[in-house]
Amino acid sequence: MERIIEEIREELSRRIAVTADRLADRTLAEDPAYAALLGRAELRERIHHNLAQSVEGLVRSARGLQVELGDARATGTLRAEQGLPLASLLRTYRRGGRLLWHTLTEAVSAHDPAALPRLLPLAAVLWDVVDQLTDAVAEAYRRTEAARCDRDRERRASLLDTLLDGGGPADGPVASEAAAQLGLPERGRFAVVVIGSGSAGGRGAEPAAGPRVLWRIRADGETGLVELGRHPLESVRDLLAPLGVRAGVSPVVEAPGDLARARWLAALALRTAPASAGPHTVLLDERLPMALVASQAELACRLRQVVLGPVLALPAEDCRVLLTTLGTWLACRGSTTRAAQVLYCHRNTVSNRLRRLEHLTGRSLSDPAHVVELALAHAAVLQRTAGDTAPTAKPGGARPPHRSG
Repeated sequence: MERIIEEIREELSRRIAVTADRLADRTLAEDPAYAALLGRAELRERIHHNLAQSVEGLVRSARGLQVELGDARATGTLRAEQGLPLASLLRTYRRGGRLLWHTLTEAVSAHDPAALPRLLPLAAVLWDVVDQLTDAVAEAYRRTEAARCDRDRERRASLLDTLLDGGGPADGPVASEAAAQLGLPERGRFAVVVIGSGSAGGRGAEPAAGPRVLWRIRADGETGLVELGRHPLESVRDLLAPLGVRAGVSPVVEAPGDLARARWLAALALRTAPASAGPHTVLLDERLPMALVASQAELACRLRQVVLGPVLALPAEDCRVLLTTLGTWLACRGSTTRAAQVLYCHRNTVSNRLRRLEHLTGRSLSDPAHVVELALAHAAVLQRTAGDTAPTAKPGGARPPHRSG
């Protein structure tokens, strides 16, 4: 079999050149990916080289030697870096294998028709060579593509960190550049979502009709940058509801340079959503009093002690009853009757508890200023009880990022 190929090598070389022309023309005509990437001369030269390599592989394999796969791996790496689809690359290799067999039989037939039967065993050898080459191409392509995807993920993560962390007066231009590289507009409607610890996570929460979300996972939690477009802020709650997560959502901001502060506000919103309440999404603007308390830990502690200190000093069960009654009364908008229904007790019982609370705190529930103090102090108690450890925009501090621009 080797002798046949050696006898027709010159004629085979001439025919391979013609085959390379045909395959290059067909590939460019039928595959837009190749047409957009390579000119005819370059593609034809590459196909001619691959066909010649296949013939050498056929000879080596027939001799019991290993097929050289270095060129195939280099081609797979190059085409992956250029962005050519793997399907296009493999299709050209397989077409080349079929055309090479046709060219080989034509060359043998022209040289010595009687030798054709002796050529048939080479068919299996040739297809084994083609399989080895295409496997090498595919392996190198996938390895390169995986490395490129890793680089893209790292780059995107770095860009998101630039937007979500901020850091100083230069944030404006830097944030605009990072946003542009992420495909975000210079001006728009954005929000930030911070997912609570222990939640399943928000990645994948991006239905076709909903806003675009770019997720970032770090040791301090999972954060989503939401490009709202024309969608209302409430759509973020709808987006996360099926996932069963506990999340805080910032107000809408219009510039990428404001996203670091938005992240801090989203983390603050999350701190107003105790884990005991289960999965739910909290918009900051719906929880501003509690967020105000949560943002000032030292003042919140002082507020608890000054306003509710005598209540907190009671035995645990007495304290719990009075605080629960106060919280229910506040949630029922000051309706003692409604609070009694919620607490499953008589209206007089609620009234007695509230009078005792007024006596202990020295504050009247008929005085709006006192009610505000009691409501904020109650929120401070809830914050301490929740013990929430939601991530903050800047580790180690309660201050918001510097507002740039």
